[in-house]
Amino acid sequence: MKLSEIKNHLNHLKTIGFQLPNGDLVPAHFHVTEVGKITKDFIDCGGKVRSETVINFQLWKERDYNHRLHPEKLLKIIEISEKMFHFDDLEIEVEYQGKETIGKYNLDFDGTNFLLTSKVTACLALDACGIPKPIIKVAQAVSSCCDPKSGCC
Repeated sequence: MKLSEIKNHLNHLKTIGFQLPNGDLVPAHFHVTEVGKITKDFIDCGGKVRSETVINFQLWKERDYNHRLHPEKLLKIIEISEKMFHFDDLEIEVEYQGKETIGKYNLDFDGTNFLLTSKVTACLALDACGIPKPIIKVAQAVSSCCDPKSGCC
């Protein structure tokens, strides 16, 4: 989801909910502790230099059970961040503390909740990194009608 999309959704919501990939909701008393821009410069395994930039939201829950972040407050936080960091309309990445470490998620929306969707890794240089491509074998059909001498092919 891009920044413009979350802002549009927030303009139409009365409450904010974030749902984890397993279906659990992030507790309603979460805080957004960071809104920022993260740029990652790297070289892939094929030697190509790459750069990725995302807008990052960090969600945090604590024992402040009376805290509820309302859509208009999150919009204000986003607007302040946009002025400070000159955001483009980039994809949003969400960080959330799991049981053992911080998880990074993509963001989607189901009409009610923002969905934290799993991120996956992939080789960015399959042609250059040396990993063999899968070989697909085509099964030969055994049928008397497809015999080259049968006249049907």
